[in-house]
Amino acid sequence: MKKSTFYIIGRHAVTEALKNPSRKVLRVFLTEESKKNLNRENQHLNLLKNIQVFFKTKKELDKYCARDELGHQGLVAEIEHLEKKSLKDFININNKKDNINLVALDDVTDPRNIGSIIRSAASFNMDGIIVKERSFPGESKLLYKSASGCVELINIFICSVPPLALLWRSLLFDGKDLSLTIKPSILKEAALLIIEPIFLGSDTSSRAIKLILSFLFFKTKFFKVSSSISSTSAIRPWCA
Repeated sequence: MKKSTFYIIGRHAVTEALKNPSRKVLRVFLTEESKKNLNRENQHLNLLKNIQVFFKTKKELDKYCARDELGHQGLVAEIEHLEKKSLKDFININNKKDNINLVALDDVTDPRNIGSIIRSAASFNMDGIIVKERSFPGESKLLYKSASGCVELINIFICSVPPLALLWRSLLFDGKDLSLTIKPSILKEAALLIIEPIFLGSDTSSRAIKLILSFLFFKTKFFKVSSSISSTSAIRPWCA
């Protein structure tokens, strides 16, 4: 079955997609100058091998992002979706790992915010991000541009049910109500950071960095951004 394709723009987004062996890149549209820069910055990698390359002027590339009002930086690529990753399979494979650190986005839908969180999470080597399928704009140019290529560097678990509901169902917990306990036999040291939209604003990137740093420093089992606090440090340890 042929996968659907979509376009991404920007130097980091396109470069990291070309570096990712799991990502199918069908076509790249770029300026002569962008190709020179791409080859100079990746001298030992033949990133454009077996890729259909089309040279365009900057004005011609503008049509790929005019509606989004984004800068293409001389690079546009047509790509396929990555294979969907299973959170349950990931947990089963890594059940003996000393630490698993996950971020769950609880109804965060803005592509720029999601991209910034992906970039921050990848920078601090988080193990993955859990998102709701209906809330995740997986073909957004803005998301890929904001993530600066980090969509290719971190596990993104796209779930058909909300992240919290998925966890409640039994992946990490044992119990039928909200008085739940962790199953140590499943995950020895699991930690979950839950981010709600109310915490995010115009400066999402710096807030996400502060949030993840606080999370890694305190390292309790669960952290949740409190929806009842609107200050810059709206974070507290949280257990169901």
